[in-house]
Amino acid sequence: MSSLFVTGTDTGVGKTWVTCALIRQFIAEGLRVVGMKPVASGAEMHAGRLRNEDALQLMRASNVDAPYEYVNPYCFAPPIAPHLAAKQEGIVISIAAIQDAYQQLSALADVVVVEGVGGWLVPISDTQTMADLVARLDLPVVMVVGMRLGCLNHALLTAAQIQQRAIPLRGWIANTLDPAMPVLNENIDTLNKMIHAPMCGVMPYLDTATSTAQMRIDMHYLLQKSS
Repeated sequence: MSSLFVTGTDTGVGKTWVTCALIRQFIAEGLRVVGMKPVASGAEMHAGRLRNEDALQLMRASNVDAPYEYVNPYCFAPPIAPHLAAKQEGIVISIAAIQDAYQQLSALADVVVVEGVGGWLVPISDTQTMADLVARLDLPVVMVVGMRLGCLNHALLTAAQIQQRAIPLRGWIANTLDPAMPVLNENIDTLNKMIHAPMCGVMPYLDTATSTAQMRIDMHYLLQKSS
């Protein structure tokens, strides 16, 4: 079974909700599944330790009990670009350290669903981006497209960057951020024609009170092993 990396066309496009939905659906397939948030910016103190809410959501969705430090190796308080948050703390984010945590999780679970931070090319240091991390982990990608004005450009640029690096784009998911978005279906149709990867679902608009258990994703393409 192949693990997955979930990226987005921007920050705030619903990566965490989609990642939780994927975790639950893999669990429904009878698999041991754990979520991972390698780098998180924006955290609060819980019992004397920094904890990021997205990482905690992934842990609640998982059916594998794993230490927080493996799930979220790098956690920063300010909600700013991660490489800048790391600089403020005098820390250099190490892809090797993230890879070690990923391997620890892989030993505990059949599937690790890894959620990125921000978009595809968000820097994690002065010389590396999230894309470099995905290449090191050697994971196929699921792209979450936040359906709002500007999404066509963001989605096509992100897909092109993923495929330019010869990283498998297993599929993409349209997440309805604005239920009143003009020509929503036409935008989705355009992306479906222009992105060279299958569309695995259209997420309806959900407010924070709505359970992510209501999300459904076509798992046909995601359950295949990467080539």
